[in-house]
Formats: sequence, structure tokens, C-alpha cells
Amino acid sequence: MNSINSYNIRVYALILEHGNVLITDEFRMNKLITKFPGGGLEFGEGLIECIQRECIEELDQAVEVINHFYTTDFFITSAFNKKQQLISVYYLVRTIEPLKIKISNTLFDFEKIDGAQSFRWQPIQTLRENDFTFAIDKKVAMFLKSEFAL
Repeated sequence: MNSINSYNIRVYALILEHGNVLITDEFRMNKLITKFPGGGLEFGEGLIECIQRECIEELDQAVEVINHFYTTDFFITSAFNKKQQLISVYYLVRTIEPLKIKISNTLFDFEKIDGAQSFRWQPIQTLRENDFTFAIDKKVAMFLKSEFAL
């Protein structure tokens, strides 16, 4: 019998600038994580509303959605809840104003406190699957590299 009993829908922002993509390093549930900015869809919220809300929450930044980039096209369970099927949606977005957040050059540039987060630019040309924690992000990184690397 299948133990999956719900969906977990996540929405992520792909912010590109000068041949780089913005990524986030986080400390969640006692784990170091590298992923794209974004998060969970809330009940009653549309996908575009979700990514706009997530960018305001994480980046203190309003964004404009340019284009849909990718939606999960294979079965995968959530890394944090094995009873949930994960569906992730990625959008190319642009910031309406210059980024206000601190950009680090150091991986995991924070104290290991739950919820800690830092951001950095990663050159698209040098993206590797192993730069990311989650399987879907790994796949999206390779799509980005094949489409946008110079």
C-alpha cells in the first residue's frame, strides 16, 4: 500500500544577473541545505502569488515573473516528509529594484541556528549538480546551465 497521502507544492525563483544565478544556503531541521530561493505554496494561493510572497519574505524584494522555467516531471517524495509527494515549480524572475540583501562569497555564511540563511551568486557556467542539496534543484541547475551558460 502506498504511504503517500498528500502533495507538497514548492515554488522557486530563478534570479539571473550577469551570467550568475542567485542561490541560498540555509540551516533547516539540523541540515545544511543549498537551493534556489522560494518555498511552500499556501492554501488558497496561486503559484505567481506564492513566488512573489516568498521573494518578499526571503529577499525583502518584489519581483516580476518573466517566464515559467520548469515543473517537476518525475515522482519524488519530500526530503522532510516521506508521506508527501513533492511538486516543484520554477520561474525565471527579475527583481523590480536592486537586491537589498547581503550577498556572501562564502558557502554557509551564518551561525548554525535553525532558519539561518545566506545568499550568493553562482556562475551559471560552473553550475554542478553537487552544488545543490535536492534532486529537483540538481536537475534545474543542469537545465539552467544548458540554456544560459555562455
